[in-house]
Amino acid sequence: MELRHLTAFTAVAEELHFGRAAKRLQMAQPPLSQQIRQLEKELGVQLFERNTRSVRLTSAGESFLEPVRTVLEDLDTAVRAAKAAGRGEYGRVTIGFAGASSHETLPRLTRAVRAAHPALELVMKGQTYANVALSRVADGTLDLGFVRLPVSQPGVACRVIDEEELVCALPSDHHLAGLDSIPLPILAGEPFVSFPANSGSSVRDTTVQVCEAAGFHPRVVQEAPDSYTILALVAAGVGVTLTVSSVRHIQQGGLVYRPLAGAPVRRQAALAWRTDNPSAALRAVLAVAEQALPTPPPVD
Repeated sequence: MELRHLTAFTAVAEELHFGRAAKRLQMAQPPLSQQIRQLEKELGVQLFERNTRSVRLTSAGESFLEPVRTVLEDLDTAVRAAKAAGRGEYGRVTIGFAGASSHETLPRLTRAVRAAHPALELVMKGQTYANVALSRVADGTLDLGFVRLPVSQPGVACRVIDEEELVCALPSDHHLAGLDSIPLPILAGEPFVSFPANSGSSVRDTTVQVCEAAGFHPRVVQEAPDSYTILALVAAGVGVTLTVSSVRHIQQGGLVYRPLAGAPVRRQAALAWRTDNPSAALRAVLAVAEQALPTPPPVD
């Protein structure tokens, strides 16, 4: 078993998409797929369930993931400790983000940090829902989190970096797809696809809140762990979904986005961190973020 196989497995497990995992690892997709097959052959178990629309971990894959993360983190600590003896101090900042909604902001921050502080290490924790990221910042297991307001945890500071609008995604052949905007009450009888309940997804929580304010509880017929899978299921006709405008970069056949009728439902995205975090590296990242991800002006 080679370390590159474990690195490949972790990337696919966190991205749940071979193409994105290959891009993250800066390699082509066929060699990545081959490494996963070699690892599965060596273990004698299937780690992923794959089809043309989605990738998900098997029970064996879920059991394998955390021990592999521990191995890689321990190895990383050992390597950095050895290098530190030769080069002096180094910095490390752990960042939690949700994936599709950080499609633009996270790479922008990463590029700016690399340019300003080449030796500073950013440790990315993907598939971390906004509410989960906030909780992990509050308990100190994350240095920085991409979250959504409100932020009320004691000792946690935040700064708004974007303002998103709730939109409706529908199959392109849906009977409501011809409307310019979607009145929320008209969705009362529709099947919904959404993030899992009680998962820490602020989008799921907001969906329930706005639907109940419109007089109904959304009938969720299918749950999925990420926006890519949710929108693929919508395109396949499984149901409709409410999502945030920052994921509209996901374009595929059979899918349309429509604004909600009436006053826009806006949610502010923010960076959150503990005020008592002593990390100098975190302070450096926050200073870079002030320029790379400035607070947008208020929307009237």
